[in-house]
Amino acid sequence: MLLNSVKNATKTNPNLILLTTRNRSFDSYSYSYSCLILSQSPSSSEASPQQRLNINAKDVVASFKDWFKSRNNALFDRIFTILSSQDHSAIDDNPSRRAADLALSHLNLRLTESFVLQVLSYGSSSKDVLSCLRFFDWAGRQPGFHHTRVTFHAIFKILSKAKFVSLMLDFLEDCMGCRYSYGKISIHNTLVIGYAMAGHPERALHLLGKMRFQGLDLDEFSYHVLLNALVEDTCFDAVDMIAHQISMRGFQGPITHTIMVKSLCKQNKLDEADAYLHRFVESSNRAAGYAVSFVVDALCKSKRFHDAATLLEEFKELNVPMEHAYGIWLTNLGQDGKLTRALEFLKTKKLLDGYVPNVFRYNFLLLRLLRRNRLNEVLDLLIEMGENGISPDKVTMNAVLTFFCKAGMVDVAIELCDSRSELGLSFSGMAYNYLINTLCGKGGADEAYRVLRNSMDEGYFPGKKTFNILADALCAEGKLDKMKELFVIALERNLMPSNSVYSKFIAALCDSNRVEEGYLVHGEVSRLGKCVARNSYSNLIQGFVKSNRGDIAGRLLLEMLENGHKPSRKLFRTVICCLLDMQNQEKQFFKLLEMHLSRFEPNSQIYDFFIMAAGYAKKPELARQIFEMMKRSGMEPTVTSDTIVLHSYLKNNRISDALNFFNDVRRRRGTIGRKLYNSMVVGLCRVKKEELALEVLREMKINNVEPTVQCYEYLIQLLCSKKNYVLVVHIINELEKTRGKVTSFIGNVLLYHSLRDKGLYDAWIQLRDVQDETSDFALLGQLIGACSGCIHVSQDIESLEELIEECFPLDIYTYNLLLRKLCESKVDHAFELYDLICRRGHEPNKWTYDIVVRGLLRSGRKEEAGKWLKEMFNKGFHPTSATIRLV
Repeated sequence: MLLNSVKNATKTNPNLILLTTRNRSFDSYSYSYSCLILSQSPSSSEASPQQRLNINAKDVVASFKDWFKSRNNALFDRIFTILSSQDHSAIDDNPSRRAADLALSHLNLRLTESFVLQVLSYGSSSKDVLSCLRFFDWAGRQPGFHHTRVTFHAIFKILSKAKFVSLMLDFLEDCMGCRYSYGKISIHNTLVIGYAMAGHPERALHLLGKMRFQGLDLDEFSYHVLLNALVEDTCFDAVDMIAHQISMRGFQGPITHTIMVKSLCKQNKLDEADAYLHRFVESSNRAAGYAVSFVVDALCKSKRFHDAATLLEEFKELNVPMEHAYGIWLTNLGQDGKLTRALEFLKTKKLLDGYVPNVFRYNFLLLRLLRRNRLNEVLDLLIEMGENGISPDKVTMNAVLTFFCKAGMVDVAIELCDSRSELGLSFSGMAYNYLINTLCGKGGADEAYRVLRNSMDEGYFPGKKTFNILADALCAEGKLDKMKELFVIALERNLMPSNSVYSKFIAALCDSNRVEEGYLVHGEVSRLGKCVARNSYSNLIQGFVKSNRGDIAGRLLLEMLENGHKPSRKLFRTVICCLLDMQNQEKQFFKLLEMHLSRFEPNSQIYDFFIMAAGYAKKPELARQIFEMMKRSGMEPTVTSDTIVLHSYLKNNRISDALNFFNDVRRRRGTIGRKLYNSMVVGLCRVKKEELALEVLREMKINNVEPTVQCYEYLIQLLCSKKNYVLVVHIINELEKTRGKVTSFIGNVLLYHSLRDKGLYDAWIQLRDVQDETSDFALLGQLIGACSGCIHVSQDIESLEELIEECFPLDIYTYNLLLRKLCESKVDHAFELYDLICRRGHEPNKWTYDIVVRGLLRSGRKEEAGKWLKEMFNKGFHPTSATIRLV
């Protein structure tokens, strides 16, 4: 077997280690794994395991195909392929059933009790319950064959295990109608067995009573089935009664004792069960294996693992067959998380006793180990199964597929998946989930989608978690047509994607200029009563704005508010601006306002949004119109409303209108608050009206309204740009007396202008007589002098940084200013400053990189500039046009 060669390679190659690594992929649900990693080959970490070992994926696939074909179950596969083609249950007379009957007849099957049991066992292992029932029905209708109590017991066991109780009861009603030929077995016995196994032992007891009244009785087999069913249903009083009846009729034997041990275990009478077991073994060692397993299981369930282990060793010494008890012990160890102990036990018993578990126990351990991602042990068990001649089943195949997915050998997993028809296998949801998740994590959304579409032919559709992973991957890779198909399929199955998935889908459609399709998805989501996410509304609105469809954008904005989402001011402004760019602009604008006022309780906030948006759309008259409308409605304008109207005038350079409105507010309110004063000063500075701004600032002080820091920041910035440095120094001096240190913004403005010319320092010198040499004001003067080149200071970057820090807090803008100054003459010092920026915890931005690149280019160091440009692009930044011209 090829896997054995893999294992041997790890033993003979000292540079090869077998280990498992786990790396989280793009979401919390999906993992990718690597195994068989070459420890001394750094470049091999990106290669798949079979590439590192020189093993071809096709060879691995061929090896596993050979192993699975060794099952020799082609006839059984053919039978169940025919049975699964029926559309309805086996008891329906329809063309589908008749075609299946004819196809089964053409197989020329030799029906015997043994063969029927083999077919039912094969179907049961695949959990194909309905096909098992169809085969049982077909066999019972064939001339010359009569179902036995053993075949009835087998089908009842399958139905009971699948919990198909209603189907089982319907089946028993058919049995009462003598649907089948029963040969020598009693219909009453069959019904008692059926009701007992269907979980209705009371009906079985009632039927037994009727039989006894008619002079009939159960046979030994039926009595024991009924006794076991009573134990399973915890009807312990009836258990004792039936056990007594069995004893009276001379039916008591090893099976009776085994069931009674099970009864004591069910009642948690473990000491009594142990004592009974010892008496039982003295009379019949051969049949005691199952009884031992019941006690072992009960002890493990009670967390008495030590007692269970002791019991196993004790009965092994008594030559009791222990295969089943060992299997139960392994299962309990695995369920309790003691996998290492289970593997050690298996290894020991194999060496000492030659114990080999059946395929069911191997599968259980494989799945548990896979759940813990212990891939080395999984590989060991798969090799061991091949060496021991264990015939794999469908569960094994699912475990193998999952193993290859977790081991990163997804190409092998896909090959095996595509070969499932050839192998006569179908995969479980778990295996498909792992395969799809692994493919998505490796950027193979197309392949994952193909696997999904193929698997749907077998009735598989992913759960919500895997669906979301696949949908997320399709959106991320831009496979929008496939995502659209997946979305439709999901809706047909009433599976609603998570908010994040459909939001990403809508966003991807909008980004691809397919906003109309995004709107249809939004409609489907809304139709199903699911609350649409806020960012989905935002993406759709922005998409329709780009398409100049302000009417739809406005409708979505209204819907967004109705669903409890608060749009940002920017989004609101964008919609209004789009509306005002359309034909009949004002009509559309007022229509949207009326809809808002009619659907929501009128308040100043609604009016404020429309006033603000109109001003932003350069329609200050419209903004004022809405303001007046608000007043006419009897609503008193708030300070915010006044401020927004004022902003609409100032932003559109309507200075006289802004002053008139300001005076109107003063007359209406009597006094002006800090917020309106601040808006007026800042707004005037933005339109470069420093005289008016200074006048309003003086008025604030006269009225004992303290100006905000923002007033000073904008005013100083404007005065510096006008080179009115004397007034700047006076304002700085005033700030120092009232507020202490200047802000980073003001400090950076002063630094910027001192680096450009000496005018600021000259103004500073003129007012030296008003300075306190020990004050922060004097330190700021030294800094301005140093940056202007008028004062000699240490060229050490950290010394200059300390000086700045004493004057104002440094930020990335400050460092960029210093970096620009250094790049003009000493580019190498600029690298030191860049390292210092990083050490101080600041994140270099676009301007940081652009300054360094430009400095290098001006120094003729193009190769170094190219490296910095590459890093700049990797960070998502782009150089300015001035820098590009130097390249």
